Amino acid sequence: MGDASKNGLEQELLSEVSEVNLMGFTAQVAREVRLSGSEEEYRAFEYVKETLEGFGLSTELLESDAFISLPGVAALEINGKAYTCITHSMAQPTGDQGITGELVYIGHGMPQDYAQEDVQGKIVLLDGLAVPAVVKIAQAHGALGAVFINAAYTHEMIVSPVWGNPIPETAGLLPQLPVVSINYADGESVKSALENGKTGSAWMKTEMDTGWRKIPTLIAEIEGSHEPEKFVMFSGHIDSWHYGAMDNGSANATMLEVARILSRHRGALRRSLRLAFWSGHSHGRYAGSAWYCDTHWEDLHENCVLHINVDSVGGKGNDILTEANCMAETKDLAAGPIAVVADQEFEGARFGRAGDQSFLGTGTPSLFMGLSEAERSNEPASQAFSLLFGSGRAGGFGWWWHTTEDTLDKIDPVNLVRDCKVYVLTVYRACANALVPVNQLAAAEEIKGHLLSYQHTAEDRLDLSESLARVDRLIGNIAELQSFILKNELSETQITLINDNNMELSRLLVPLNYVGGSIFDHDLAMKAAPIPALAEVYQLAETDMGSDSYYQYRTLLGRRVNRINYTLLQASRGVEELLGRIAQF
Repeated sequence: MGDASKNGLEQELLSEVSEVNLMGFTAQVAREVRLSGSEEEYRAFEYVKETLEGFGLSTELLESDAFISLPGVAALEINGKAYTCITHSMAQPTGDQGITGELVYIGHGMPQDYAQEDVQGKIVLLDGLAVPAVVKIAQAHGALGAVFINAAYTHEMIVSPVWGNPIPETAGLLPQLPVVSINYADGESVKSALENGKTGSAWMKTEMDTGWRKIPTLIAEIEGSHEPEKFVMFSGHIDSWHYGAMDNGSANATMLEVARILSRHRGALRRSLRLAFWSGHSHGRYAGSAWYCDTHWEDLHENCVLHINVDSVGGKGNDILTEANCMAETKDLAAGPIAVVADQEFEGARFGRAGDQSFLGTGTPSLFMGLSEAERSNEPASQAFSLLFGSGRAGGFGWWWHTTEDTLDKIDPVNLVRDCKVYVLTVYRACANALVPVNQLAAAEEIKGHLLSYQHTAEDRLDLSESLARVDRLIGNIAELQSFILKNELSETQITLINDNNMELSRLLVPLNYVGGSIFDHDLAMKAAPIPALAEVYQLAETDMGSDSYYQYRTLLGRRVNRINYTLLQASRGVEELLGRIAQF
């Protein structure tokens, strides 16, 4: 397809995005609370399934066993005064009697905040959202329970670091603390009432419904016309906290509208589009997407060229589209549609261990989680979201995120249409472009930057010169390949060979840059360093030269460097072989 006709089709796709459809789909999905594995959630899945089939898509509703935690009733008294609170998914129940202990204010609950306080057998009072890392630190210091101070509303959270279903190696990492959250006003009242601003007396009671239950996964497909076995996966979760109109009703609506539009132009799609709707996101730490990866690992590894995720779009006031998650190699794919639709320059933010990013081990490049966010402000919710999602201009998806207030009135129809247009154009280009739009030169250059940073930290304690030489070799090879592509009109055979090599590079570079453990497992939902195999460089840099720890870390990292060097060697050899083959045509 020529540029003119392609641009014409892209404009047609954008013009077909319907505000009426998007708001109607959102209203239907968000008419009930959708707890993972509940009857209400199943009804939402059935609605989405029937809607997709109405567009002519083939669908498959799957079922899996998942470890799901649904928070129940919670109660809190501090110095004899009752406070409204909520408990959190995967936290421990207290039993009918509850727990009583001295309450100690610990600030944000970082390790340094415990330096002057003995919290053994006490209940800690903490600023911010209830997140796994902070709960883990409190538990490690012997806390009896934890009380978090949120924003104007309490925000539902999941406090386990275990990604997907627990296994024998991770079951022991499930939280052992009861955890509750109170709102900001009550939190400030509590802090002012504490003796000397530090301690008081607290009683808390929590109920949980945690255990194994069946959850659904819905798969739908639009078959590509040229290489149907290869596919782009477009995914989002259906389960919700409360009515979840934005999180994730508007995202489900976006998926439906993209499916409706692209089903009308399926002949223009070179590769297939696979839509995946998850359960277990909110109440099982991504149990649905993790199970799908575990069950279809080989198909994903062999055939999935890209994963595009959608979460919490179209919110009121959410006008910043510059900081959504991407990989270095998928940034360009996002930047084009965002510039066309929103006239904003996309900067992107590195993926953390959050969202349904369950496919990094398969070597699948990824793009987006959320898309549009609100301007950062000094409001407690915005400050908390900035800490959770990363710094920058953006301050999260809106104060109503993960609260009872996530209702249909929080959706701006104009913003939802805008966000959907970004997605329809992004998904279309990923499926229709002759060459898979994943920029491996950017991936290699980012890896080089991380290696340089690690070398600077390690100084002469670790030699990364061979790693740097090999990544330079890879960068040179990819640059040569990109130059060849620009200078030549490619045949179908050459296009196929280049796309195959692009996937092979992803299978090497994505795990290198993002996976700490086995590619067949799932790393914990905790902050992860780039090139996780080298994360212990920071410990090496802090050890005393000649100590046991020094030699242990140096030995460990020496083995890790072997892995990195060989991965980069494989990547370079693959591109060099490709260059030789395509030059023959």
